[in-house]
Amino acid sequence: MTHVANDDTRPLTLRDVSEASGVSEMTVSRVLRNRGDVSDATRERVLSAAKALGYVPNKIAGALASQRVNLVAVIIPSLRNMVFPEVMSGISSVLEETDLQPVVGVTDYLPEKEERVLYEMLSWRPSGVIIAGLEHTDASRAMLKASGIPVVEIMDVDGTPIDAMVGISHRRAGRKMAQAIMKAGYERIGFLGTKMPLDHRARKRFEGFTEALAKGGIEIADQEFYSGGSALAKGREMTETMLEREPDLDFLYFSNDMIAAGALLALLEKGVEIPEQIGLAGFNGVELLDGLPRKLATMDACRTEIGVKAAEIIAERVNNPDAETPKVIELTPKISYGDTLRR
Repeated sequence: MTHVANDDTRPLTLRDVSEASGVSEMTVSRVLRNRGDVSDATRERVLSAAKALGYVPNKIAGALASQRVNLVAVIIPSLRNMVFPEVMSGISSVLEETDLQPVVGVTDYLPEKEERVLYEMLSWRPSGVIIAGLEHTDASRAMLKASGIPVVEIMDVDGTPIDAMVGISHRRAGRKMAQAIMKAGYERIGFLGTKMPLDHRARKRFEGFTEALAKGGIEIADQEFYSGGSALAKGREMTETMLEREPDLDFLYFSNDMIAAGALLALLEKGVEIPEQIGLAGFNGVELLDGLPRKLATMDACRTEIGVKAAEIIAERVNNPDAETPKVIELTPKISYGDTLRR
C-alpha cells in the first residue's frame, strides 16, 4: 500500500485515500459512506488506507463542505471526575467571548473510545480540538495531525505535543510531594491509587514520587490500586486493607483527593492522630472537600487555568491562522499542607 505524504496545511481528500489504496474515488466514497456493493478485500484496503492517513469523511453537505463550523471539540476522559468540569468552565469562560462553542465527547479513559469520539467529532469539521492527555492511538494521532485545525492537548506536559499542549508535569508533582513527605520525617509510606495502565497522569505522578523517594533512600512500603466505584468508599476500603497488612505505616499518599477523603474519615473514626501517627496527602485540590473535619494536604492541578489557556490558543489561531501561539504552556502546581502533613 503506498502512502501519500500530506502537506500539513492541506486537508486530506478522497483522492488521497484513492491513491493510497489504489482504488477509485467513487469506490472509496462508497466504502466510507457504507453504501453499495464492495468486496470485503477492497473495503479493508480502503479503510486501512484511510485510517493510516488519518482521513475523516466530511459530514457537512454541499456548499458548506469546504467550511468549518464554529464548534470546538473538547474530548475528556470523564465527567464524574471533579477535575474535568472545572477545566470545562475555564474553556467556556474564554469561548463565550467568541463565536466558538465547545462540544464535549467523553472517552472513559479508553483509547479505542477516544478514537471513535474523535472520528465522529472531526467529521463535523470543528474549528479546533482540545483533548486530554498526550497518549493516543496511532489512528487518533493521524486524524489529529491531518485535521488541519489547531489541536491543544491538555492536563500534561510530560511528552511531545502533536501541535500545542497546556498542563502540569505530573512527574514533577509526584517528586515534589515525595520531597515534602520526607522533609516532614515520614519513612513508612504507602501509595493508594487508580489502576495505572489507562490513567497515564496518575502513573507519571507515581513514577515521579517513587523516584524521589528512592533518591532519599526510601522504598514504598506498600501499594494498593482500585478501578471504578465510589472513590470515598474505595478510599476507606483500601486504607483498612493496607493498614491490616502494614500496621506501622506513617504516611499514605493517594492518587486523588476523593480516595484520600475516604481514608481521612475512616482514620478519624478509629481515633488515629493525624498527622502525628499517620500523615495523608491527595492530589487535585478539590474544593468540594473543604468541608471535611481536617483539611487534606494536596496539590492543585491548575485545572481552570489549563482550560482558559487552551481555549485562548484555539480562539487566537481560529481568529488568525498565522498567529504565533505557544507550543507548550507548563503551569506549576503548589502543595497545600492542610492539616494532614507535618511541616
